Amino acid sequence: MNIYIKVTYIMKISLIQPGRNNLKYLKWSYDSIRKNQGNHEVEICVADDFSNDGTWEWCESMMEKDSNFKAIRNEGPTRLGHTILYDTLVNEVASHDVCMIYHADMYLMPGAIDQIDHKLKEKTIVSLTRIEPPLHPPGPEKMLIDFGIEPEEFREQELLEWFKDVQLQQLTKVTEGIFAPWAFYKKDFQEIGGHDPLFAPQSKEDTDIFNRFQLNGIKFIQTWGGCVYHMTCRGSRFADGAKRNPNGEVFMKNRETDEWLKQNQKSTREFIRKWGHFCLHDKYLKPMIPPKYDIGFIIKNANLGLLKVLEPWCSIMYTDNNRMQYITIEQPFTSYNLLDRVLPYDNEKQNGILIEIDGSRFSQDDLNYIQNISAIINDSGEIGQFDLGNLHITIIKLETYEKGLICVS
Repeated sequence: MNIYIKVTYIMKISLIQPGRNNLKYLKWSYDSIRKNQGNHEVEICVADDFSNDGTWEWCESMMEKDSNFKAIRNEGPTRLGHTILYDTLVNEVASHDVCMIYHADMYLMPGAIDQIDHKLKEKTIVSLTRIEPPLHPPGPEKMLIDFGIEPEEFREQELLEWFKDVQLQQLTKVTEGIFAPWAFYKKDFQEIGGHDPLFAPQSKEDTDIFNRFQLNGIKFIQTWGGCVYHMTCRGSRFADGAKRNPNGEVFMKNRETDEWLKQNQKSTREFIRKWGHFCLHDKYLKPMIPPKYDIGFIIKNANLGLLKVLEPWCSIMYTDNNRMQYITIEQPFTSYNLLDRVLPYDNEKQNGILIEIDGSRFSQDDLNYIQNISAIINDSGEIGQFDLGNLHITIIKLETYEKGLICVS
C-alpha cells in the first residue's frame, strides 16, 4: 500500500541576496538554505551586481533547476551596490509578503526559519543571531567561535553538533538588536520607502533604515534560538578576504579596499548631514536616535580644513572665507546641494539654533562639543544663550525634525 504524506509549508519567505564576485559564497549559502529551511517555502532572490566570476551563469542554471530561485543582473559597467539592489529585489522580484535581508557569506542554521515564523508579526523585525569566527571584536549581540573562515575549510558537522546544545539553551532568549540577517513584512519596508539611495552603493544604509524603522514604530526582536554562521566581510570591503597568520589567528585589520574606504567616508559624512550625529546604538545594536535640530554655524576666520570638518554637522553654514572653493571641492562627494547649505557670512539667518565659531580659536574640545551638540541642546532644554568652550550658542526654538526623516523622499 502506498502512503502519501502531504508537506504543509508553514511560512513563505523571500531571502534577499545581492552579490558581486562572491560566487563561492553564494553557492555555499544556497546549499545551507536548502538543507536547513525545514518545511518552509523559501524563495532565494539574487542580484548579480556586474560580476565577472561566473555568478550570472550560475544564476541562470539555478533558475532552470529551482523554481524558488530568482535572479536579476546589473549589466554595468557601473556598480549599483546593495543599497539599490536590496530594494529592487524586495519590490520587483520577491514573491512573498515576508522578506529577509541575507548575505552570501551566511550559513542558515537548522530551525532559524521556525524562529522567524514564531516571532515575526506586522510592525516587527526579527534578526537572527550571528555565530562568527573572531575576525572582529566580541560583542554581546553575537557568538564568537571559529568553525572556518572559507567554505573549503568550513567544519559543518562540528558546528551542527555544537549548536544542538546551544540552541536548546537559548531557544526562548530574545533581545532588541537589529542587524543582518533581518526578516520583515514587505509592506512595513515599503511604508518608509526602503533604503535611502543617498548611501549608494553601500555603507551606513543599514543604520539609516534602522533609525527610520524605529521612528516609525517598528519593534525589534533578536532571536537567539535562530542563528546563522557568518563568515563576514565577503563583499567589496576587503580585497582578498580574511587571512590566517602563521599562528593560525584570523585578522582583518588594514585589509579594506580603497574603494570601500572612500565610500565609507562619503556615506559617513552623508549620514551626519542627514541625522546630525554619528551612528549610535546600544550594546545589542538597537538604534539610539538623538533629536535632530535646525542648526546654523556662523563661522569667521574660516579656512578650507575647518569648513570640511564642520559642514556636515549643521543645517546651514555661514562663512566669511572660502565658500565657493569649498563648494567646488566637496560637491562631487555629496548628494546635498551645497549652494543651499554653505551661505555667505552676512546672509539672513533663520535657523532655530545658531552657533558662532571663530576659526582662529577653534579647538579639539570645541569639535567634541559640536559632535555631541544634539544631546547638549536637548539637555539644556530652554531658549537662551550660553558659551561652551569657544562656541557661542543661541537657542531660538527647540523644534526637532527627526521624524521628518522617516520616509525616503
